[in-house]
Amino acid sequence: ALRLSGGRSRCEGRVEMEQEGSWGTVCDDSWDLVDADVVCRQLQCGRAVRVHGDATFGRGTGPILRDEVGCEGHEERLWDCPASAEHDCSHKEDAGVVCSEHQEWRLSGGQDGCAGRVEVFFRGTWSTVCDSTWYELEASVLCRTLGCGDPIRRVSFGHTLPGRMLYQCESPQPSLAHCQWTYNKSAPCHQSQAAGVVCNGTGP
Repeated sequence: ALRLSGGRSRCEGRVEMEQEGSWGTVCDDSWDLVDADVVCRQLQCGRAVRVHGDATFGRGTGPILRDEVGCEGHEERLWDCPASAEHDCSHKEDAGVVCSEHQEWRLSGGQDGCAGRVEVFFRGTWSTVCDSTWYELEASVLCRTLGCGDPIRRVSFGHTLPGRMLYQCESPQPSLAHCQWTYNKSAPCHQSQAAGVVCNGTGP
C-alpha cells in the first residue's frame, strides 16, 4: 500500500509505503519528478508538480524502505521502480511530493488570512472560485479548513486569475476538495463573481 502523510490533502505529503505489515518512508537521495509522478499516478492524484526532500512534511516513523529510487516513468507502482533496499538515511531525509490534484486555499485581499477573496491552488496555478454556488455551507467548510472559525458573511470580488473553480457541498466536509467540484467549466460560472468570505477567526 501507498499513501501521502502530513500534507493538507491526500494528494500532498510525505511518501509512505507499507511492507510486511509496517509503514515506512522513502529516502530523498536521487528523489525526482519522475519518481514522484509514479506516486501521484498510483494514488490517482494526477501528476507531480513539486518534489520535496529534507522531511518537508515532517519526519516519518518506522523503517526507511527505499533509497536511491530510480523510476523510469512507465512503472505502475512505486515498488516496481529500481531502488536500493539498503540505505544510509535518517528520517530527516524523508521524501515528499505535491501532486496536481492537490488543492489548497487562501483568502487574499482582506484584513488578515481569515477574510478576503477565495483562491485555490490546483494543477500548479492559483484560481478564483465562482460565487454561483457559494453558500453558507461552502463558506463554513472553507473557514474551518483554514482554522478561521465560522463565516460571518460572504462577499464578492472580481475574477482576475486565469482559472475558475466551482464547489458544491451537500453536507459538512473536512475540506472543499471533498465536496463536488468542477474546474474551468464555463457554463456554471457564466456571469458569476469571485467568491469571498469573512470568517470570525483571525488568521496568521
